[in-house]
Amino acid sequence: MFNFLKTLFSPIIAILDFITKYFKTIVFLTIMYFVIFSGSNNEMGKFQEDYANLQKIELTGPIVNSKAILEQIEQARTNLNIKGVLLEVNSPGGAVAPSVEIAHAIKRLKEVKPVVAYASGTMASGSYYASIWANKIIANPGSIVGSIGVIFQGANVEELMDKLGIKAQTIKVGKYKEAGTPTRTWSTYEKAELEKVINDTYDMFITDVATARKLKKSDSDKFADAHIFTARQAKEVKLIDEVGTMYTAKNELIKLSKVANPIWKKEDKINKLIDKFMNEAVSQFSLRFMDSLKAY
Repeated sequence: MFNFLKTLFSPIIAILDFITKYFKTIVFLTIMYFVIFSGSNNEMGKFQEDYANLQKIELTGPIVNSKAILEQIEQARTNLNIKGVLLEVNSPGGAVAPSVEIAHAIKRLKEVKPVVAYASGTMASGSYYASIWANKIIANPGSIVGSIGVIFQGANVEELMDKLGIKAQTIKVGKYKEAGTPTRTWSTYEKAELEKVINDTYDMFITDVATARKLKKSDSDKFADAHIFTARQAKEVKLIDEVGTMYTAKNELIKLSKVANPIWKKEDKINKLIDKFMNEAVSQFSLRFMDSLKAY
């Protein structure tokens, strides 16, 4: 029983271990940042804030919560000094709802100023969805693009519960209320109910991609169907506009924005450090969670 509980709670333990291990480092780096860069760099930062006309927004790691990036997009949209936005993407995707939120925020942003989306590593599933309304999508030659699909998974721990002598007790109202339960095999009608949701979500996904990228929805088996592509392959099926590097993406945005003297808005290093920490925590959690499932 002890080993079972240890395995069950290993993802939470992993996060606590990670925080304990790196918390002092983060605090130290934060203090050093303010000590070292509080002088002349503050003046440079103020200059960039006042006169910046281009901005880079990063979409990194699993998409779980869209609040932070939506705030950045809205600030860029309403900032009259900013003439164009570069969306740098390196994400495997994530939850449907926040991905859709980001996509529509980029669409609203595009209505008032140009947006170039750049795949610096992975632009897949939800992160590709988030990028479809950009004026142009450019992908690094070594990036992975696509995986346009929808998935719903759940573990079946019925055998494990039997071995431990655990039985589920359920009181429900509604035939489909227990659809997706991990305590037993799903019934045929429950699978059909879940498939109904997944199929409709997938239809929304490919419809929006086809509309945004000016593709034929009837060709979705070529550009969607969860295919993954290299940058060159993605260009062939018209999921992206160009294969290039960050230099290419920045130059394209400068051209679309028509700025004579490009000045990029300074990134908030503290926020970036915290975001990196949180992404590492999520990744560690995911890895430990998958390992615990394998242990079952």
